[in-house]
Amino acid sequence: MRKGAKTAIVGGVFAVMVGGAGYGAFNIVSAIAGGSDAKGERVKTGPPSSDEVKETSAEFFAAWEQGKAAKAAQYTNNAGVAQPLFAGYRTEAHLTDVKITPGTPSGGRVPFSVAATVSYEGKSKPLSYKSELTVVRGDTTGRALVDWQPTVLHPDLAEGDSLVTGEAASPPIEAVDRNGTVLSKEKYPSLGPILDQLREKYGETAGGTPGVELAIRSSDEEAGDKTLVTLAKGEPGKLPTTLSAGVQAAAEKAVKEYSESSVVAVKPSTGEVLAVANNRADEFNAAFLGKLAPGSTMKIISAATLIDNGITTATGPAPCPDTAPWQSQTFKNIEGMEPNENATLSESFARSCNTAFVKYADSVAVDSLTKEAQERFGLGRDDWKTGIASFDGSVPASGGPNTAANMLGQGEVQMNPLNMASVTATAMTGRFRQPVIVPQSLDDRELATAKGLDAGTVAQLRQMMNRTAVSGTAAKAMADVGGGSIGAKTGSAEVDGRKTADSWFTGYRDDIAAAAMAQEGGRGGDVAGPIVAAVLRASS
Repeated sequence: MRKGAKTAIVGGVFAVMVGGAGYGAFNIVSAIAGGSDAKGERVKTGPPSSDEVKETSAEFFAAWEQGKAAKAAQYTNNAGVAQPLFAGYRTEAHLTDVKITPGTPSGGRVPFSVAATVSYEGKSKPLSYKSELTVVRGDTTGRALVDWQPTVLHPDLAEGDSLVTGEAASPPIEAVDRNGTVLSKEKYPSLGPILDQLREKYGETAGGTPGVELAIRSSDEEAGDKTLVTLAKGEPGKLPTTLSAGVQAAAEKAVKEYSESSVVAVKPSTGEVLAVANNRADEFNAAFLGKLAPGSTMKIISAATLIDNGITTATGPAPCPDTAPWQSQTFKNIEGMEPNENATLSESFARSCNTAFVKYADSVAVDSLTKEAQERFGLGRDDWKTGIASFDGSVPASGGPNTAANMLGQGEVQMNPLNMASVTATAMTGRFRQPVIVPQSLDDRELATAKGLDAGTVAQLRQMMNRTAVSGTAAKAMADVGGGSIGAKTGSAEVDGRKTADSWFTGYRDDIAAAAMAQEGGRGGDVAGPIVAAVLRASS
């Protein structure tokens, strides 16, 4: 659709033009949708009445159905932005025969359903969807007005997006897994946004021919178009991925059990991504793009930092007191943990003792953790090229209390499941292999590199992670993953303003490493743990 097709932009572009046109232009828009009363009369205040809600929404729907863009926009509180969008609904999206059926209002909210026909170059198909609007009181006029949001026009529209019908921006793809199995949105729903990205980036490379469709064009070019109606199918090109259909199916099933959860599995010997799944209402690929504190899963990197800097070893001391003060903060352990002043690093790691790591904050430089993450684990350098958009972690050199907090995966550290699966893969092999979701040979992109870990550090990390999986905080989740070489680490990340911590878990079984996160899921072993265990079992 990018070839010769105009777009009706949702959001700020038109608004900027209006603002730049001068004071007079601003007043025109203001008068239409909430300007001051010209007669100086006192305007109405308070929420609109039920009669006002019904009348305003009915007039708004009628203007929309009739294709009267200017009139429909006048019933909103942002006419300058709404008008070109309603015009584009007909001229760019080619939607006609619009019929809107309102539901039962609740306060100022009015649910409604839309039935329309998309017609383009002699081809027509029906479109139907449901949305909702809210009627509010205009700030200056006191009129009852529709609170303008892009979702009023279509529930999947975001600010800056557009509805367009025409030749597809990219040819369709037939994505296949490492064994040639087709990966469809229907069978693997959480892959939908990822397949859209792959189509956007590799559609032409894969050799297909574009079709004709109505789609949402995202303002984020890396996000890819979201097809709503296909008028004429294109010829798909075959696109190889590193995914495994079996592991992907297990990942999809596992995240369905927990809301706001994400998981990634990688093959440590190659860096290939075997599965990526998200269970989120917003369809955000938090597995690759999330930026959240990873909690105690970060202790894998922290332990490596202590070992590589000669501070202690797996069998060396790492006392676990009740509390550990560091500058202006006092750090505690999870409720119920018994203190042990004679604990080794291995024991404190397996029990996920916070104070043991905080006690060593005096012994590390402000940038020690940052260097370990960047130079050995390949994190935080903004140079990963997985094949789709991704975030490669952030471990800043923080001073003050955050020097200690960062070691616990709190403070200013930001990670996602992709990052932590990679951390586990590096810890078990000693070599950093940048994760990829499509083969490097597809586009010869340059992959990130790092020097990895010494063999002695790897042996100690594997011993500590195995202890955690067998008898530590990860033992319950890892109890039935099967035989072979196993290891794990749990994490619970406290987030300001939330009563419940984010749940994190990462683990490995032979040549598969996986990491999961569930926002507000609680302790790592209780929610994220079962997700990872299910994925690891699928590798057998």
